[in-house]
Amino acid sequence: MSGTWTGVRERVLALREAPEASKVFGVSWGTSGHGFELRPPLTEAELLAAEGVWGVTFPEEYRGFLLEVGAGGAGPDYGLFPLRTPDTEKAAAASGQLRRTFRPAAVMELLDAHEEAEPRRDAHPDDETFRAAHHVWDRRDDELRDQLTEGALYISSQGCAYYTLLAVTGPERGTVWDDVQAVGEGVQPIRRAGKERLTFAEWYLGWLAAAERRAWAEDD
Repeated sequence: MSGTWTGVRERVLALREAPEASKVFGVSWGTSGHGFELRPPLTEAELLAAEGVWGVTFPEEYRGFLLEVGAGGAGPDYGLFPLRTPDTEKAAAASGQLRRTFRPAAVMELLDAHEEAEPRRDAHPDDETFRAAHHVWDRRDDELRDQLTEGALYISSQGCAYYTLLAVTGPERGTVWDDVQAVGEGVQPIRRAGKERLTFAEWYLGWLAAAERRAWAEDD
């Protein structure tokens, strides 16, 4: 590895003893708080097995995190989801979804056009034909929303039905995104300090630096 993750696990776990640890967002919230705990890192064999089930090779920074820091736990917002492989029945569908190219901008254009074409009652002669047309429209809407996150892995919950995605395929591979469909804004790249894209390591290490400042009261 490049050294990106050297000492990071120790820094995160040390925050459990910080005097202002409880003031870091997401550390404690019912059963959703991460408590600055980390799952054990994966072995190379375990990671390769997981990638085999998913049918992809994860971005290098995320792979390094899984191998050196942990397979989930403390992190931005309510922490990182544990890396779990889909069960046998769902493996084919899940891996197929993840192998497809992540292309949110193109899909959002299709969604915008689709929403403008939503059937109107006054354009149909009766309720039955309107309901049939709307049923077809609804099915296409579901398909497009599924396509919006193809090629990306859900890695974190922000609460209130907002999520963080990691692009696994395509030109955006390795960058992190907000899933803000709950407020009708689709999927958007996470931006910080003037950067139009953040890699997984930039996102995680930025959070860690801010958490350390807050937890150790370095802003005082």
